[in-house]
Amino acid sequence: MTAAASSLRLVVAVIVGAVAAAALTGAGMSPKAPATAPIQELWQDPGNIAARDLLWGRGGKAQAPSPDVDYEFQGIDAVGYSAGYDVVDPGGREWDVKTGDEGQPEVVASRVLWAIGYHQPIVYFMPEWRLKNGPVPTPLPGRFRLSSDHDRVGEWSWTDNPFRGTRQLKGLILANLLINNWDLKPSNNKILSVPTATGRQRWFVAQDVGASFGKTAWPVGNRNSIDDYESQHFVLGVQDGRVQFDYQARHRELLEDITPGDVVWTARLFARITDQQWHDAFRAAHMPDDISARYIRKIKSKIQEGLSLSTYTVNR
Repeated sequence: MTAAASSLRLVVAVIVGAVAAAALTGAGMSPKAPATAPIQELWQDPGNIAARDLLWGRGGKAQAPSPDVDYEFQGIDAVGYSAGYDVVDPGGREWDVKTGDEGQPEVVASRVLWAIGYHQPIVYFMPEWRLKNGPVPTPLPGRFRLSSDHDRVGEWSWTDNPFRGTRQLKGLILANLLINNWDLKPSNNKILSVPTATGRQRWFVAQDVGASFGKTAWPVGNRNSIDDYESQHFVLGVQDGRVQFDYQARHRELLEDITPGDVVWTARLFARITDQQWHDAFRAAHMPDDISARYIRKIKSKIQEGLSLSTYTVNR
């Protein structure tokens, strides 16, 4: 090949690459992001789900914040529905604290998503804690999310990500649907860089999941309402090979291509959570026992609705 021909091929390759990058950018995708990514960045096989500690969660008891220390006020977190604070504990760990009625359902939801294999940050619920140099010395109960153990590198949307069409992504959508999380806007989904024993790993996380355990409705639902959670089903039926859901909120386009096999796969993961683990997840959020029991009964009913679709599919 002549030098002139080689130069021409190089110019063509550069132009094609630039056009492709421009197309990706126009579609809302970063040209640096791969078209696909290892599924482990979204979901990892949880193995023995029954062995996971849903009382203390991913961080375990050792990393739980203490109610007996003062948390240094760093600033107001004004983003989102609930009021919150950025604080630092005496050990230098940074926490994102959310107060209001999202805190309890977020802890339960996060525990459950982590149990079935989806990446989650370290979260706890603190019914009492002290704030130093802040606007109030004794703030409302709050969800504590550890923010100093990872770097936040971006956001991702349900329709624009490297896992489109995979059962694991559909499973994450369905898991949020089962707990009636209706707030699926992209800003709630974070891309995290997390240190591991061999370096750093990228995680795609459905992070802000507090709009759960209430009722889905248009344009917004509610949260942390057992009466409303009990009022809705999970699955309504199957039409033309696609599952119909009792979901009344925004983002219904995410449910258009869900098959019975997708629902059964997800329901089987949920079904591996033990009774003790369900109770532990609600204890972690300091939910009253009677309310927790009602939630658990309804969740199990929804799981059975999902499992009932096994008559429509065999490993598909």
